[in-house]
Amino acid sequence: MIEPKTFYRKLDFLQNKIGLGKTGKDFLFSIVKEIEMTLGKDLHIINGSIYEKIESDYFLISTSPKVEKILKLRLSVEDPSIQSVVKSGTYIFDRPVFSADGIEDNSNEYKTHAAFIVSSPVNDWIFVFELQSGWIREEIDLCLNALRTSLNYRLISESVKNELEQAVQIQQSLLPFVPPKMPGYQIAAKSQPAELVGGDFYDYYVLDDNTLGFCIGDASGHGLPAALMVRDVITGLRMGLEKEMKMVHTLKKLNAVIYQSVYSAKFVSLFYAELEKNGSLLFANAGHPSPLLFDGENFQILEPTGIVIGAFPQIDISRSYIRMPSGSILVLVTDGILERKNKRSDLFENERLKSVIRENSSQNADTLLFRIFEAANSFGKGKKWDDDATVLVIKKF
Repeated sequence: MIEPKTFYRKLDFLQNKIGLGKTGKDFLFSIVKEIEMTLGKDLHIINGSIYEKIESDYFLISTSPKVEKILKLRLSVEDPSIQSVVKSGTYIFDRPVFSADGIEDNSNEYKTHAAFIVSSPVNDWIFVFELQSGWIREEIDLCLNALRTSLNYRLISESVKNELEQAVQIQQSLLPFVPPKMPGYQIAAKSQPAELVGGDFYDYYVLDDNTLGFCIGDASGHGLPAALMVRDVITGLRMGLEKEMKMVHTLKKLNAVIYQSVYSAKFVSLFYAELEKNGSLLFANAGHPSPLLFDGENFQILEPTGIVIGAFPQIDISRSYIRMPSGSILVLVTDGILERKNKRSDLFENERLKSVIRENSSQNADTLLFRIFEAANSFGKGKKWDDDATVLVIKKF
């Protein structure tokens, strides 16, 4: 019997290897070797092998050259040995059941097989080891079950990580990297998610040579569900605007789509506007924090013209009009900026935002954008963002 302190130290070492080791095509093979090297002598286990599930069968994909010729190369999921492992998770057999029929093992030493199954969201593998004389059931069970749990967790975590990384890439591909050029204007925007992916968004639409459409929005919540809703909103707007639908009609159609979605918290605040080169601005504000238009002296507030998108099957929403004079600045933000908190739980709010705009009104759009984020971040003492934060700045010369 292994001295307990030594055994647990070695088992902990193996679990750390599984949790921190570099994954890739050789990851599972390397773990087999680590098990043999670390605990093989103590547990009396040798010749680790791996079977991979491909369609309805398990195929031998890795083993020691010494035993390759005496192992079955293919096993059906209906094979009783496979079913025993799948049912129990870890199984110790009373004979070497994975040996090929009709092939003799010429060694005189007692042997049997122990196996455990490892699963990821996309595939299954069965690890098989030979047990030599002297093994103890409790030690084998404890060790293989612990390693099986660690491997399952690592493979599932890796899959989730990959899915989130894909979600990040998808969301980043939806948000425009570079603003469109419009003579007489500077445009800058940035979105800072609270998690890997978020529920804030902005977008631009070149409607014709004279008119630029743009939007900013905030899907309820944050994280992956909000990011998926963002995808639907951006796609819906792009499709509707490409079909030359009118502003109000497009938003009402979008509302119906979001309302019928499967999300538990399924609403979006959205500001959409169409800006002409002469400064005419036609907009609809569906429950979004009111953008600020600064003319160098005073602020005008672009109030909501309807409720949020997706909360009800039908909404009433209207258009409104404002004009951007030369030298004016339009600033659009999401709640993550306005509701940024300091240590006393005070909110950043509109008045602080106005001060930043006023103090930096002579700067270009990119610098003003930077200063707004800088001020909000400093107000929160640099702590992690509690909510997604987005800013869009348009400055007219």
